[in-house]
Amino acid sequence: MAETNKNRRTQDPELVIEQGLGRFELFIERNGKAMLIALGAIIVLVGGYFSYKYLYLAPRAEKASAAMFEAQHQFERDSFALALNGNASFDGFQTIADEYGNTPQGNLANHYAGLCHLYLGEYQKAIDAFEAYDAVTDNAAGTLIAAQNIGLTGDAYVELGRLEEGVKYYERAAAYSDNLATAPVYLRKAGLVNEKLGNLQKALEQYETVRNDYPRSMQARDIEKFIARVQQQL
Repeated sequence: MAETNKNRRTQDPELVIEQGLGRFELFIERNGKAMLIALGAIIVLVGGYFSYKYLYLAPRAEKASAAMFEAQHQFERDSFALALNGNASFDGFQTIADEYGNTPQGNLANHYAGLCHLYLGEYQKAIDAFEAYDAVTDNAAGTLIAAQNIGLTGDAYVELGRLEEGVKYYERAAAYSDNLATAPVYLRKAGLVNEKLGNLQKALEQYETVRNDYPRSMQARDIEKFIARVQQQL
């Protein structure tokens, strides 16, 4: 790219916003993929423990846990198509979700399936999978994944160019759980989309919330330039 184009990309607010939205900035890509894997393991184990209290769910939960092991392994290796669809040797997340959807493991497989579709650029399928996931809110791990599930749905809508719907999901994700891991991520994303939509006052409020309420977050490190950019347009 020519030097003049580089300068334009750094100076033009419209291009800065486009670059910020661009490809979806997955929370798990930045700093949370390992966290998701760990949280997923917690939910699988905890869910499996409680499932054994019920005669019907116990054997299904055990089968689902065994199936999830290899699918999660492929997900960790970034083999998203294989993790999603499986092969002759193991079931992928989609099959696990379809066959064991009434177990904690099958429910979590919906979330993983959505992530795989998102990585593969299959955005409507990602939305469908995320919406099939039932939030688990009786523990901290479940609450974090539920917030992420909402925010990733917003990513899929933004990738489809449906910004109005995407920003609603970002705002829901930010409000869902007041924590350092997800709230500032989705507040900044909501601000970027609102900026793109011309909702400058709303964007400013969201950027200022990142600065004031989450000063220790990664998103707060450069939030002043976002605030300054919007203030110049108001």
